[in-house]
Amino acid sequence: MKGPLMPAAHLIVLRHLWVLRKGRPWNLAVNGVFEPFLYLMSIGVGIGQLIDGDGGAIAYAAYVAPALLATSAMNSAISETTGSVWWRLRFEKFYDAIVTTPLTVRDIAHGEIAASVLRSTLSAACFLLVITGFGMVHSWWALLALPACVLVAYAFSAAGMAAITVIREFHHQQYLQLVMLPMFLFATTFYPLSVYPQVLQPVVAALPLYQSIELLRGLTTGDLHPGMLVAVGYLLAMAALGSWLATRRLSRMLLP
Repeated sequence: MKGPLMPAAHLIVLRHLWVLRKGRPWNLAVNGVFEPFLYLMSIGVGIGQLIDGDGGAIAYAAYVAPALLATSAMNSAISETTGSVWWRLRFEKFYDAIVTTPLTVRDIAHGEIAASVLRSTLSAACFLLVITGFGMVHSWWALLALPACVLVAYAFSAAGMAAITVIREFHHQQYLQLVMLPMFLFATTFYPLSVYPQVLQPVVAALPLYQSIELLRGLTTGDLHPGMLVAVGYLLAMAALGSWLATRRLSRMLLP
């Protein structure tokens, strides 16, 4: 039966797991950990020793670590829902074949998002283990950091899935980097919001990576505040909007 009463998005996830099993699943963990780990060692620990003159470099590293954790989840999610999905959508016409089966366009969109969340969470979990092992987690609230990473991955996966439906050429994906790189540098990854002029603070606070960092930083440092609930609501809204847009756009592209 075809329709919302029998969603089959999990079949897309199972398909990707089968393909992943045939490849090298450990690559996901390495790719998700390697780049943020380099930033953590060079900036969090290296520059941290200059900031903390008494040698307490871990204080600054612990501040940077959750921001890099959020960045790892973001990068993995965007990567998963752009490159491979674009290829299947624009070149292989993979989804054109799927819609002739009992699977719906909603199943495709939600299945791809779910598969991206699963892979991104794996990368984030590995990086979370790394920063925990280095003593950069200072609160038992960090037990909720992994579910928070799932939420971050969900929000960015949905956004990436929506974005890929409007990217016509493969090389146009570089425009996403024009958004992601400045967001990584300025979304309080390395310094607090208070360093910005007051007129710019609402702009920075509106960035999805800022909200992700606020949530994870509060959990790993134990500095809980009401803004974390705002971050949860923001990311849920972003995920819902991205999922809706992705489904709507794919319907126009795949259905007659």
